[in-house]
Amino acid sequence: MKLAVCNEFFENWEIGDVFAFAKEIGFDAVEIAPYTLADSVEQIPASERQRIRKAAEDCGVEIVGLHWLFVKPEGLHLTLPDEATRQKTRDYLLELTRFCADIGGKLMVIGSPQQRNIEEGVDDQQGFEWAVDAFKDAADLAGELDVMLCFEPLNSNVTNFIRNPDEAQELINAVDHPNFQMIVDVCSSSIEGLDIPAEIRKHAAHIRHIHANDDNLYVPGSGGADYPPIIQALKEVGYDGYLSVEVFKFEPDPKTIARASVHFLNQMLSEYA
Repeated sequence: MKLAVCNEFFENWEIGDVFAFAKEIGFDAVEIAPYTLADSVEQIPASERQRIRKAAEDCGVEIVGLHWLFVKPEGLHLTLPDEATRQKTRDYLLELTRFCADIGGKLMVIGSPQQRNIEEGVDDQQGFEWAVDAFKDAADLAGELDVMLCFEPLNSNVTNFIRNPDEAQELINAVDHPNFQMIVDVCSSSIEGLDIPAEIRKHAAHIRHIHANDDNLYVPGSGGADYPPIIQALKEVGYDGYLSVEVFKFEPDPKTIARASVHFLNQMLSEYA
């Protein structure tokens, strides 16, 4: 297993500085929220994409890929009745996939809970089918570009669409493409009350990414999540991907958050993996 860190809590840091610091303290990779780079990745020219990719290479870190995909630009939504909005979102997902490949990323996390919610008055099955249509197109492109799309089950407090790995499995089955799989988020799974080691064992064939955090929305090991059985389950199923630190509280500062996270995860891996 490799360790990664998400960049959005490094508020206002230049992305190259995030790469350098991540490498300095022992992370293997950085996962990028595209809204931290531009309101739309369509605004990022080829030269800047090349610069980002080279900056990571020069620092000796990998770029995991992207997450928080639909925060910007405004007005994106996967399951609204308005066809123009769904088309805009589908088209932007394709552009994100191209951008991910351009900067050397291999994986995209489809989270963005508000931009996938099934709104009142929309039939759940219809919303599901609209999402499947978008993901089929994106998965085809992802396959061509060697990018893995990972849908993220998120807890019922933040979304009503795909809240556990069983529901994610239904979506994976419907999309039916090897480049469309799932991620497990420790924070969200804990809040939802899931048995995370059991979910890992049950869905191991489709889990391609892990967000490492805790049920208090903060660094792994700071809340109630029981990490040793999680790490042991990941080892048991042969998981060799990233443990990627994603927090939702940015205090006291990014360096403290990152150092605490990498220290805890390295301890877990040395003791239980």
